[in-house]
Amino acid sequence: MKSELVTPSHLARKAVVYIRQSTPHQVVSNQESLRLQYALRKRARELGWREAAIDVIDTDLGLSGASTAHRNGFKELVGRVGLSEVGLILSIDVTRLARNCTDWYPLLDICGLRGCLIADRDGVYDPGTPNGRLLLGLKGSISELELHTIRSRLTAGLLAKARTRRACGYAANRTDAGPERRGR
Repeated sequence: MKSELVTPSHLARKAVVYIRQSTPHQVVSNQESLRLQYALRKRARELGWREAAIDVIDTDLGLSGASTAHRNGFKELVGRVGLSEVGLILSIDVTRLARNCTDWYPLLDICGLRGCLIADRDGVYDPGTPNGRLLLGLKGSISELELHTIRSRLTAGLLAKARTRRACGYAANRTDAGPERRGR
């Protein structure tokens, strides 16, 4: 599956497959996802890269994409793009790269400046063009919204559980509670 966006200039540089899963549990239990991410090497070959020109960065396995603070693989990737070593970044989904716009847009900026394409299972994008930047920007914003939604749901669940426990504890300590409410 070729792309008209891939030029000899891109092919003269490396294709980098970036692999990340959010938690150590996911790394162990989601082996199919991991297999699909490593299989992106094949996608790079289909786009025209030689096997020797394809690198894999998987040092961020088990680390959340919410921040780049402890993600050395992401920092390496950005540094290599900045040095014009990378012509294509591949990820199973661009949301694997960053889960917040603070990290996402600087990556888009440096990729656009250095002529580095970004690809996922949906397509190949050029962040140096208005259309590519728009599509990648939307994907990044949606990713950030998903992270916020996930956090909100988790927080709401924890608060509801705490309220339920308090309500049950209060009823169990009341002397006028009937036998059906005591001991809950």
